[in-house]
Amino acid sequence: MKLHHIGVVVPNIQDSIGELKKYMSFQSTSLPTPVGSQKVNVCLLKIGESFLELIEPTSRDSPIMEFASSGGGIHHLCFEVEDIQKELDNMARKGATVLVKPVKGFDERRIAFVDLNMKNTKCGLVELLETKKSV
Repeated sequence: MKLHHIGVVVPNIQDSIGELKKYMSFQSTSLPTPVGSQKVNVCLLKIGESFLELIEPTSRDSPIMEFASSGGGIHHLCFEVEDIQKELDNMARKGATVLVKPVKGFDERRIAFVDLNMKNTKCGLVELLETKKSV
């Protein structure tokens, strides 16, 4: 398991990229890409070994619409894993709540979301991203 990205909800990806580039430089910036299963567009900004993922809602019923409307902010940590189902099962056995079972996410890779139900640490929303399979 390794940190892949930090997800940041924004009202508008293009406006946010402009703001961030005033203060930081990125090794690469992807084009905004739709993730239909989550009703969002995402854009990955490479910084070091990981990414910042900017996430904007694409419809009023997007799961992040309310958060984006209030200005957004840090939303989740994403960890890349070899076997998404194995990791989900392991986390659930330890008390995590599976919020989104594996679905197709960005880059044709499977994603899932879990709440780690932590009482002392306020970063319980985790996305799991399955490692890209070689063909």
